[in-house]
Amino acid sequence: MARIHLIIILLVISSTSSSSSSLREQEEDMIKALPGQPQVGFSQFSGYVTVNESHGRSLFYWLTESPSSSHTKPLLLWLNGVFKPTKPTLSFILCNRPGCSSIGYGASEEIGPFRINKTGSNLYLNKFTWNTEANILFLESPAGVGFSYTNTSSDLKDSGDERTAQENLIFLIKWMSRFPQYQYRDFYIVGESYAGHYVPQLAKKIHLYNKAFNNTPIINLKGFMVGNGDMDKHYDRLGAAMYAWSHAMISDKTYKSILKHCSFTADKTSDKCNWALYFAYREFGKVNGYSIYSPSCVHQTNQTKFLHGRLLVEEYEYDPCTESYAEIYYNRPDVQRAMHANLTSIPYKWTLCNMVVNNNWKDSEFSMLPIYKELTAAGLRIWVFSGDTDAVVPVTGTRLALSKLNLPVKTPWYPWYSEKQVGGWTEVYEGLTFATIRGAGHEVPVLQPERALTLLRSFLAGKELPRSY
Repeated sequence: MARIHLIIILLVISSTSSSSSSLREQEEDMIKALPGQPQVGFSQFSGYVTVNESHGRSLFYWLTESPSSSHTKPLLLWLNGVFKPTKPTLSFILCNRPGCSSIGYGASEEIGPFRINKTGSNLYLNKFTWNTEANILFLESPAGVGFSYTNTSSDLKDSGDERTAQENLIFLIKWMSRFPQYQYRDFYIVGESYAGHYVPQLAKKIHLYNKAFNNTPIINLKGFMVGNGDMDKHYDRLGAAMYAWSHAMISDKTYKSILKHCSFTADKTSDKCNWALYFAYREFGKVNGYSIYSPSCVHQTNQTKFLHGRLLVEEYEYDPCTESYAEIYYNRPDVQRAMHANLTSIPYKWTLCNMVVNNNWKDSEFSMLPIYKELTAAGLRIWVFSGDTDAVVPVTGTRLALSKLNLPVKTPWYPWYSEKQVGGWTEVYEGLTFATIRGAGHEVPVLQPERALTLLRSFLAGKELPRSY
């Protein structure tokens, strides 16, 4: 299998473009300005890269370069995988699912340079954007997610971990041929949620690819970072039950029933386990499991919307309805033209998550821990972080999983600081750093953008998180 993949990569390399054609492709992908965009001092590019000619699979990207020293700053690839249901589900116990947009989530409500206003008519600046520190590349993956598409409809029903990782690697090789200024540049991968699979799996593919070419890395992978990411289905699920109980979201009786009847060692659960999870679901209530102390989006009367919005934006600087703004904005024809998106007139609307992909995911590795063991030994910089108000992929599960790596402790547990406040807690191991982000949910930069930026700066610098303010 590895030999077949190497042959595929060699064919990709043989088809990469010349320097003159890469300049032309960059010019074609350059975004002059997005509709409703404020004036900015950085360049943007977006477009498609074909990753499978025979099936017609093409992945969509959006590059936002840094406003200063973009020619020397690293390149950071952001991947999303989160599925956020509009109604309460058992997902807080049964783990996340793939199929969501890095542009809708990562770029538009987390780390990107712009935010979308409530009517989807204009953009405003995100003062905590990550492109101050690196050139940020957002990728919608796999095909079928966001603007990424396939000409073979059956592809939507047989996506999985292996094909996604392979085609993400093909994307990077071909994209760097289009943007040769990023070849050999320091490169990092960051993602959250089901990207807890995408990120380490892609990192492993790149690591093996670089070894096959005598470690002269065009893709100069330095490390990766995963936030509230799926790591191990057993420990993630057990940790979710522990978190719900320890935060008084389920009863003692239900928690004991889960521990008794649910082994969480296979994808399928017993009838008794299902009943225990059902009672947990009933007790959980209509709380926002991705950020248990934050309100959910409520669409009611204009007066309620006004009061709701004023409370959230002014007091908490958090608006739970931002996802609906993205669906308005990215379905605008003028926005799609400006982004060179939907060139083939996809016969469906842009959505944050593709539920066909989500519901028909094929291969999903049970545990990422073997990959972490391999890549820590390879010397990559690896950080894992957890927002501590997430009940879906909670800090409890992540800590259980990490403990099974048995990594020696280099720097014992301590509080780290951001903006004169405790930003969270961290422990540094040989080969891996773990950090919590206090007061953040599943999407850490949404509720704690300053702390997330402090985390990024420390990660890129290869330094431990600040011990004081």
